[in-house]
Amino acid sequence: MNTTSLEKEKLEIIKWVTGLTDSSAIEQLKALRKKPTRDWWKEITDEEKAAIEKGLADIKAGRVKPHREAKKLYEKWL
Repeated sequence: MNTTSLEKEKLEIIKWVTGLTDSSAIEQLKALRKKPTRDWWKEITDEEKAAIEKGLADIKAGRVKPHREAKKLYEKWL
């Protein structure tokens, strides 16, 4: 996301927040603000990290299938 679109998004959020009348939504936002940012990469297993790295390597090497092929292959589970 470029700087201009990020600033636009932030202004949209500010506009939305100023119109909130639901106190529980305000409380949830306050709790979110106090919550420290988590680094999910540190929370996953080495096996999960390896699988992600393998997937990224496959993408770089062009070992990918179009969405329509994957959907057809897995349609019985979708």
